[in-house]
Amino acid sequence: MERPAALPLPIDAMPEALRRFVAADAPGPAKMMAAKGVVPVKGGDLVTLLAQLAADPDEKIAAAAAGTLDGLPPAVLLPACAAALPESVLDALADRFLERDDVLEALVQNAGISSGTVAFVARYCSESLSELIAVNQQRLLAAPAIVEALYKNKRTRMSTADRLIELCARNGVHLDGIPSFEAHVEAIQGQLIPEPTDEPLPSDLAFAECIADDDDEDPIDRDPVEGTETLKEKFKPLSFRIREMTSSEKIRLALVGDAAARALLVRDVNKQVAFSAISSPSMGENEAAAIAHSKEVSEDIIRYIGNRKEWTKSYEVKRALVFNPKCPVGVSLRFLTHLRPNDLKALSRSRGVPNPVKTAAKQRLDKKASN
Repeated sequence: MERPAALPLPIDAMPEALRRFVAADAPGPAKMMAAKGVVPVKGGDLVTLLAQLAADPDEKIAAAAAGTLDGLPPAVLLPACAAALPESVLDALADRFLERDDVLEALVQNAGISSGTVAFVARYCSESLSELIAVNQQRLLAAPAIVEALYKNKRTRMSTADRLIELCARNGVHLDGIPSFEAHVEAIQGQLIPEPTDEPLPSDLAFAECIADDDDEDPIDRDPVEGTETLKEKFKPLSFRIREMTSSEKIRLALVGDAAARALLVRDVNKQVAFSAISSPSMGENEAAAIAHSKEVSEDIIRYIGNRKEWTKSYEVKRALVFNPKCPVGVSLRFLTHLRPNDLKALSRSRGVPNPVKTAAKQRLDKKASN
């Protein structure tokens, strides 16, 4: 969902009383005075003026206006954020004060704010603000991008995410921006969805613990000789918490969790959970390569990796797939032509891969030797 046009606004879009301070041909000293807030302008007009000048081509004027805007007392700034200001000004304020809950609270309750701006705030805001945004069902159904942003925000409570998914499903709204939307809908069918509460539920706190560390380390130790995999000691608490999760919690964790969580979730016996992990937009090439080595993930997951063109550009991914006994023969044969001679030799002698792959590797080696 698009946000309003960035500032500065065209001169004819500015309130007439402010144009003399922001016009391109306005005297520099007058602009600087306005940027410092020493002109007879108050309230919403003052905030609009400062926001416009903070985007002025003159860097000194822009810096002065930004400093004045940042220093406005709450008694001036907050009422202005609730006033009828241009959408672009409200959007600029949301961007500027993204760490100020008091400002954002006034902004998201402003009837004149654009849905694009609310979606931007919803993606990065605090837990308390996400709860405020999540109760405006009329706005959410009219702008599903806001729901998607809340869902992807790590600070949004898990119980709230379940409630938002249920709301959209019940009203026939499909969330295209959430790859696992249909899986999540299926996971909560027949489940009691809690009403909003002042404090997070115990399950919300448990879910939040799983995304607090943001650890990109591979949680699996692999023995290259034996081909065995063991969970690293430091990740055992995370593994236990994941085992205790509901399917909907696992599905969302696959999207908002870190690489360690995805590496565990992709091994889940629930196919929808595993696919939510491997298809997560956060899943990177290096993660995919590590998973492609695994003999503990399902054949379907290995096939999925083999069909992702952006991942199979990597030699490491192709090599891991071909040497994985679970890789479908058709996928392995596609990548044989890319393997280096030493890897072809090792593959032709491997005891783990299917015979057609070993035979094809040997034939490829013989062909190279005869050329």
